[in-house]
Amino acid sequence: MSAGLRRRVTDLACRALQAILPPSLQSWGWAVRCEAASIPDDTKALLFTLDSLCGLMPRAVASHLLYPFASLIGDGAPLSEGSSIMNIFHATMRRPRALGIASAIGAVVLGIVYMAIAGAPMRYLGINAGALVIGLTMLALLGRPVAAGQRWTGVAIIAIAGMLLATAFLGSEVEGAARWVKLGGLAIQPSLILLPVMLVAFCRTRSLPATAGIVAAAAAIALQPDRAMAGMLALCLATLAVIRRDRHVVVALTASVASFAATLAHADTLPAVPYVDQILYSSFNVHAGAGLAVLGGSALLLVPAIVGWSRDADNRATYAVFGAVWFAAIMAAALGNYPTPIVGYGGSAIIGYALSLLALPKLAGASTGVGFGTVGTTDRSPSDHHLLVALA
Repeated sequence: MSAGLRRRVTDLACRALQAILPPSLQSWGWAVRCEAASIPDDTKALLFTLDSLCGLMPRAVASHLLYPFASLIGDGAPLSEGSSIMNIFHATMRRPRALGIASAIGAVVLGIVYMAIAGAPMRYLGINAGALVIGLTMLALLGRPVAAGQRWTGVAIIAIAGMLLATAFLGSEVEGAARWVKLGGLAIQPSLILLPVMLVAFCRTRSLPATAGIVAAAAAIALQPDRAMAGMLALCLATLAVIRRDRHVVVALTASVASFAATLAHADTLPAVPYVDQILYSSFNVHAGAGLAVLGGSALLLVPAIVGWSRDADNRATYAVFGAVWFAAIMAAALGNYPTPIVGYGGSAIIGYALSLLALPKLAGASTGVGFGTVGTTDRSPSDHHLLVALA
C-alpha cells in the first residue's frame, strides 16, 4: 500500500468514526482525527486510527441500540454512551421503568419458551410476541412527558370503571362470567389490561372522583364476576391501607372487600384453558425446562417492585401496590382457573403489565412530596405527568 493510499485510508476511517459516533462521543472522534494527523509516519497513523476505530465502535453501536429504549424509560435520555455492561446494569437498576421493561421482555420470552416446549400452536407464540410489541409501543407513546392536571386522573379512573361496567353488562359471557370483549377475532380481558394501571394510579393520586371510580370498578368486578380481579383489588388496597391510609383508601378498600366477598358467593365453574390456566403446575409435567421457564418468568414480574422497594424509599407505596397487583395475579393463577400472567397464552396481561409500568418513577430515589389538597391526596414524583396523561 502506497504512502498516499495509507493516508487516504486513515482519513476515511476517521470520517467513518465521526459519522457513527453519537453526539456525546464526537469529541473522541475529533481527538482521534487530530492525533492521526500529527503522526508523521503513515503506517503508524493508520494503525492508530484502526485501533481507535475498533475501541470506540462497540460503544457507538451500543449507544445507538440503547437509544430507542430511552423513550420507553421515560426520561428522554439514553443510558451513558460510554457504559460498560456493568455500568448499563447499574443504570438499569436505578431506572425502575427500564427494569420493568426488561422484566416484561424476559417474562414473555420465557413464556414463549414454555409454549414452544409444550407444543402450543405457533400463532399463540406470535400473539404473545405481538402483545409485547403493542404494550411497549403504548408505553412509549403514553409515557411522553406532557404536563397535565391532577383532576384528569380521577376522570380517567372513572372512565376505566365505565369500561369495566360495560364489560360486565355487554361483554362475552362464558359459563355465567362476562369478563371478555371480542376484538378482531380475539377475546381480550379489559380488567387485566386496565385494573393494574388504575390501581397504581389511585395509589399515586387519591381524590373523590378517583375513589368513586374505584368503587364503581369494584361493583363491575363483582358483576362480571371475577374472583381473581376482585382479589387483586382487595389485596392492593389493603397494602395501600397499611402503608398510606386515608379516608379515600378506607372507602375503596371497603368496596373491594365487598366485591371480593360477592365473587366468593358465586361458584366459579370455568374449566382450565390449555396454555393459559394451571400452567404453574402442569408445565413441570411437560418438561422441567418448561416449568422453570414459567416460574422464572412469573418471578421476573415482581423484580421492579422488589428492587424499587429496596432502593427508593420515597416511592415505596407505589412499588408495594405494583408488586401486590402482579403477586395477586400470580396467586390467582396458582389457586384457580385464572390466566397465568405474561408467561401463559394471552395478550391482555402483557399489555396490562406494560401499561402499569407508566406508574413507576423514572429514577429510583427521585424526590417525592405528599400534598393534602382540597381535592384529594397526591404522591407526586417527576413521572406523575406521564401517568396522568396516559390515563387521560
